[in-house]
Amino acid sequence: MNVSDSEVVVSILEKEGYTLTEDQAEADLIFVNTCSIRDHAEKRVRNRMQEFKHLKTKKSNLKIGVLGCMAERLKTTLLEEEKFVDMVVGPDAYRDLPKLIKETESGRQMVNVELSLEETYADITPVRLDKNGVSGFISIMRGCDNYCAYCVVPYTRGHERSRDPKSILAEAQDMVAKGYKEVTLLGQNVNSFHWKEDGVEVGFADLMRMVAAVSPQLRVRFATSHPKDISDELIETIAKVPNICNSIHLPVQSGSSSCLKRMKRVYTREWYLNRIEKIKELIPDCGLSTDIICGFSGETEDEHKDTVSLMKQVSYDYAFMFKYSERPDTFAANKMPDDVPEDIKGQRLQEVIAIQQASSLKNNKNDIGKVFEVLVENVSKRSTEQMSGRTQQNKVMVFNRKDTKIGDYIKVKCMDCTAATLLGEIVE
Repeated sequence: MNVSDSEVVVSILEKEGYTLTEDQAEADLIFVNTCSIRDHAEKRVRNRMQEFKHLKTKKSNLKIGVLGCMAERLKTTLLEEEKFVDMVVGPDAYRDLPKLIKETESGRQMVNVELSLEETYADITPVRLDKNGVSGFISIMRGCDNYCAYCVVPYTRGHERSRDPKSILAEAQDMVAKGYKEVTLLGQNVNSFHWKEDGVEVGFADLMRMVAAVSPQLRVRFATSHPKDISDELIETIAKVPNICNSIHLPVQSGSSSCLKRMKRVYTREWYLNRIEKIKELIPDCGLSTDIICGFSGETEDEHKDTVSLMKQVSYDYAFMFKYSERPDTFAANKMPDDVPEDIKGQRLQEVIAIQQASSLKNNKNDIGKVFEVLVENVSKRSTEQMSGRTQQNKVMVFNRKDTKIGDYIKVKCMDCTAATLLGEIVE
């Protein structure tokens, strides 16, 4: 989401005559686009900002702004704590940047953290910041109405609002015209995308079909799904449409129904496993990934074991795994004790990481001997004689480059693997 938002910011500022630089020493403006989802993310921002403070002592006309969720959460507190910051701008206020920049020229600190009830940037064509020109993002909706107990997103991103499908399709068509081969549709909960106009309703499965129809050469992915909303229609759509990737990120957070209830996730272990069963039934080769929180408020050893057993049952290809980090102003922070000791959180996290490593390796070994369509994305980091790309299942494949180039679709046979990577040979 932050990459996508940064592309919008660059588009807005380029219209004002600014150009993007990779060298922070020559910058007149530096914006830090922030995340508040975990305490660790905010600490990294604070550390980075000290670098920019040092730069400002050398260059008095340098303007520094904090954008995004951390700006929304802390608002004027940020300006009081970080005196060198010129602007604090929330995720719905980027159109206001040119005016705010002008106002700071008199030495004033400026804030705009007003959240919108409408989609804010539908008519802006983002400036793509990806390096390969092959894979890009389209934000299809903003905000979240789920209010999970641990999550700060509804407070920093506001209510759910969906974009007009026509503007999404126009952006996809623009990407195809610029040579892109893959798009990821983004939202805090893409499954709840909904647009109604002139009596016609468009749901997420409808939108996926529409974007896929833009070009058969355009792969379509999405992130992220809430398990409560992932419908049979969506799973069937992924199964039927060839250029919608067979890959689903479905955050479970916990394998325990009692823990999920405290988290306000509004589904049970049984519901989640039913959705996984349906995915495996209709899309047998689907790549599956998830998010897991260890040590949420009140998590017992038995609840942790439920998470362990669910992980083993599903056998994910990949997982984002974290210790619970209490976020200010959330329901959990206000009403629930952060009562699992840090050392227990750490032990549980290490256990789920070990299980995931084993699952990743086992699943990758099962791919040996299979042939995959790979979209070539980069020269391999280890050798210029090799390229890397991703399968439909979102697995990284490394292979000898031969005469392939970035943006090609090629057939690659998996010959070996690690827990993180498939190693293959191009099939002529």
